[in-house]
Amino acid sequence: MDLGQLRSFVAVYRAGSLTSAATVLGLTQPAVSVQIRALENRLGRQLFRRLARGVAPTAFADELARRVGPHLDALAGVELELTKEEFARTIRFGGPAEAMSLLALPALAQLVRRGLRLRVGLGLADDLLEDLAEGRFDLVLSSVRPRRRGLVATPLADEEFVLVAAAGAEFPDLATAPMLAYAEELPLTRRYWRSVFGGPPPHTAAVVVPDLRAVLSSVLAGAGIAVLPRYLCAKELESGELVLLHEPTEPPINTFYLATRADQAQLPHIRTVTETIIAAAKNWLPISCHRRKCSSS
Repeated sequence: MDLGQLRSFVAVYRAGSLTSAATVLGLTQPAVSVQIRALENRLGRQLFRRLARGVAPTAFADELARRVGPHLDALAGVELELTKEEFARTIRFGGPAEAMSLLALPALAQLVRRGLRLRVGLGLADDLLEDLAEGRFDLVLSSVRPRRRGLVATPLADEEFVLVAAAGAEFPDLATAPMLAYAEELPLTRRYWRSVFGGPPPHTAAVVVPDLRAVLSSVLAGAGIAVLPRYLCAKELESGELVLLHEPTEPPINTFYLATRADQAQLPHIRTVTETIIAAAKNWLPISCHRRKCSSS
């Protein structure tokens, strides 16, 4: 069988669409369609059922992918290793601005000194995972568990959410205190209020700015209260610049995942970065897990 046809087949199988596979492969969508039809004709079997959006594999395609996928991944790894460069390709890495700035990028400093080339994109989890599936990223640090076929993810650490205000700022009634948030929908605040207080926040945000670091700065200036990830404000809590307004027995938490496409998870440069991030995440846990989990570890 033609190696190019098999590569196109595996890409379509993992991406779930001809268009996404074409992006990953660096081909046009018609070219991928031609290769899939040629492989179907050669095998005398249908590989995919066309849907309104994307394609669905047949049982025969499931078996073919199981048998040839690992071998194609191994060939791709050999191809990179033969370049004799540890980082033969630039890695496109996406994630939330705050976690990338404070957690992920510092963990990769030594790899950058060894030749790693990074191009970083920032954004929301759903958008980043869509871009990953479409081939616009190689790795994504996600606060949402990826469920799309063709993506694989490793859980890293839990971020704990805390309700904070500046030391000395007087907000005796949380129901009337100005809320600061990074989105109009108050995503972190709503999650905290429902988990801890059993209902929605008492009012809308006084300040909305799409960067939690800016929210932190505003809280430190005394503008109001906010729900923030503990890792983002751990130093300010330790120094006393910020105070906790509430200390629930089990604060709300969220898990970070490191996601990539299944067809490149074992490539040497992706594997090296993945292993480095996983190792670094062991040091994220003490400042991000809730007390019950920390005490049991």
